[in-house]
Amino acid sequence: MPGGTTLETNTRKRVSAYAMATARDQLLLTQLSDSSPVFLPGLWHLPGGGIDPGEQPVQALARELYEETGLDLLDARLVDARTYAAHRNGVNWHLVALFYAVELGPGPLVVTETGGSTRTAAWRPLTGLPTAQLSPAAIDALGMISGQDAHRTYPR
Repeated sequence: MPGGTTLETNTRKRVSAYAMATARDQLLLTQLSDSSPVFLPGLWHLPGGGIDPGEQPVQALARELYEETGLDLLDARLVDARTYAAHRNGVNWHLVALFYAVELGPGPLVVTETGGSTRTAAWRPLTGLPTAQLSPAAIDALGMISGQDAHRTYPR
């Protein structure tokens, strides 16, 4: 591979779509369950997840949002893409994450998928969240939203 980087043979690749939903200085986050395949259980993460074969990214985002929060996706705008490397349950992961600024329909937060990677969903403050409690993707999303992202500045 370019730059001298090699992928180990036990590396799995995953492309995921994630929602950055904000309201009243809060960010919608989901807490990962023990079934989380990539990031550690208990971390707060963005709603969203893996794109199934043949599924369009925004379709996957809408499906995942409903499964993890019970909310409907009204609009989505691609903001950025990032990659992450993680190791969990003996698997090395190479994750490509697509970040979308989203507008959601109203309603209570309800995890509709049983046995999935989401324990709960909650609106959490945009400031003061301890990074030790956040997934790498959630940390990056906070940077994008606040305009303090190391990679690029985004309008609010």
